[in-house]
Amino acid sequence: MDGSGPVAEQAVDTDGEPAAPGERQPPPAASASPASSAPGRPPEDETSPSGTPPRQRRSAADAQDGGVWSGATRAVLFAAAASVGRGFAGRRRELLSLRADIERAGLDTIAGRKAARSRVLLIAGRPGWGRTALAEELARRLADDYPDGVLSARLTTSAGDPVPTERTARELLGRLGGSAPPGADEDDLSEALREALEGKRVLLLLDDVAGAEQVDALLPDEPDCLVVAVSRGPLTGVPDVRPCTVGGLDVSAAVGLLAQYTGPTRITCDPVAAQSLVEECAGQPAALVLVGGWLAARPQASVADALARLRELPPDEGDLDHGARPLTRAFRLAYAALPSAVARMLRLLVLAPGGSADAQIASALAGCSVADGEAALEGFAAYGMLRPRGTGRYLVPGCLDPLLRERLAAEERPAEVELARARMLERAVRQLHACRLAAEPAGSPGRKKLAGMPKPLRFSSSAEAAGWLEERLPTLIEAARMAVETGQLDTLARRLVAALTHALSAHRGFEGAAVELYGLHQLVLDVARRRDLPVERAAALLNLGDLDGGAGRVDKALARYKSALEAARASGDPYTTGRALESIGGTYQALEDWHRAADWFGRALELRLSRRDTPAAARLYARLGTVHGYAGRWGEALRDWRAAAAACRRAGDQAGYARALGGTAEAQERSGRPREALRTWAETAAAARTCGDTGLHAELARHAADAMDRLGGDPSAARSLRRTARRIEAGEAEDTGPSPWSGG
Repeated sequence: MDGSGPVAEQAVDTDGEPAAPGERQPPPAASASPASSAPGRPPEDETSPSGTPPRQRRSAADAQDGGVWSGATRAVLFAAAASVGRGFAGRRRELLSLRADIERAGLDTIAGRKAARSRVLLIAGRPGWGRTALAEELARRLADDYPDGVLSARLTTSAGDPVPTERTARELLGRLGGSAPPGADEDDLSEALREALEGKRVLLLLDDVAGAEQVDALLPDEPDCLVVAVSRGPLTGVPDVRPCTVGGLDVSAAVGLLAQYTGPTRITCDPVAAQSLVEECAGQPAALVLVGGWLAARPQASVADALARLRELPPDEGDLDHGARPLTRAFRLAYAALPSAVARMLRLLVLAPGGSADAQIASALAGCSVADGEAALEGFAAYGMLRPRGTGRYLVPGCLDPLLRERLAAEERPAEVELARARMLERAVRQLHACRLAAEPAGSPGRKKLAGMPKPLRFSSSAEAAGWLEERLPTLIEAARMAVETGQLDTLARRLVAALTHALSAHRGFEGAAVELYGLHQLVLDVARRRDLPVERAAALLNLGDLDGGAGRVDKALARYKSALEAARASGDPYTTGRALESIGGTYQALEDWHRAADWFGRALELRLSRRDTPAAARLYARLGTVHGYAGRWGEALRDWRAAAAACRRAGDQAGYARALGGTAEAQERSGRPREALRTWAETAAAARTCGDTGLHAELARHAADAMDRLGGDPSAARSLRRTARRIEAGEAEDTGPSPWSGG
């Protein structure tokens, strides 16, 4: 739709888009009561959702129109914002230029070569000028030309820090259905992403690009792909990039955007004032949205009133930057009109992880009820200060984030900010705890404990909890990362990481959550190093070593295990010391260095025996028997397997006892003791029948049958063992009667 009409719709940048609020409809203006909207009580009775003392009175003009968030004006506000974001108008010249750049010959084509990489279109401009909206509209119009999909990623955090390339590459790779080992570095992930894009036609939209190196690392080698990058300035490091600079909207589109909030009547009554207001805002979409929201909340105010208010604002330091001046002044106008408690909630939202908030986060930050937080978020979105990002979720626009952070630093004491952040993290820990409990079987103690938790934290089923976890996972991981980087709430950060680790393991399993667990263990390691916590440092290094070893990075795993051993010995903790010793031995075993593996397993065994840890000693005896067997030292292997069998019997481990007997029999056979081996294989088969592990029973029965054939044992016993193995593998009921080989 073109922007020729007076109410032309204009989608606005991610940094300032006034998208429509959620599907929840506001109450009619006639029936709305002051108490019905938590952030919308009239100024005459202003109290914060958390019960704080009455706020300061607003100006006489604000009091006269019933207050910004009163029930009646809130209904009008929703009605005014209901049509926002449903179309796109204006930017015709930019769209035509971008489409022409796609077809235009590149440097390789001019030189007679086939393009080696995909084409890059750059949309450059400052936040709040509609650059992301233009990129999204272009992607929407080109979607049919790229049947393999449109992938988007934001390369700068809400706080303005570049997003690590490996994080973005892994996220995009996951959307393409690919995967990479946990802990893979940037080069490996970039290469995996390029391989996944090979032969595909994909449009890649990279928003808020901080530097050319970010685009270069993600740039596909497939010429049929297209990259649309959104950045503040030029990307000189990217070859053959086609730039398009975004400025202010034309007058028609800007007036149309304003009319979406004010309605056509006020624009028609004073078109000159509307045009002057557009000029005052320099056609900047984000500034027009904020002024439009201010007008929408005041049905009796005219466009000339808004223009006069803007011009009456006293000079400010932000006015010195002419590019930021329109947005800064519009923000000052809109922010000053908010009741103090509502303004406090708004500025606290910048503490939300990634700038993404829902009712739970908002209520925790402000210390109010979940219902009040939900109502406030809906009001902010209708006011143009938040952007909806799905059902019940909202995003702080990037252009408003630095302005709100300035207000937060100026108007909130550091202790209050820390308390708000602590409430948010504590709420996340409790939600994750409930999420983990929901994964337990029905009727278990965990599910009973879940039933006693507050209703907003409960989950009705494991599937609901798993869905919540997957939907909120990026936000939760970002919350953990922010908590660790801040460094002021390390205890809460450790609890959050632990709760997230347990919830992921409960719903996905260790292997399914390995990628996320790798990053979480790195966060634990950062806290442990900063706080000098040797036990936590050793545990994190051991966990990271396990994940490195599982991904095939054996040398890196070995280095982590040795660092963990140093930390464990420094702490004097025998459990982590023993685990580190055993892990080092297992790594040397994977490297087929049998001598060193046996040496480290022996050290771990001495520690376990000194602690009288019989189950661990049994496991280590078995591992020693295995590596001695690989090394051909069957005499030592026989001794170790016999010790393992004795330890398992003392510990009551029937399955371990059966395995140890099997190892003993094999060592006897290899060391030239066939008669003893036959007797031990018979004992192994008998022990396997009562071990409670059907898979192990079938495996050992088949091994025993093969050994009897090799050693000249009873053929009927061997046939009986094979029949037993086949019945188990076929899922049939096992014959528990006496067998000829068991002496029964």
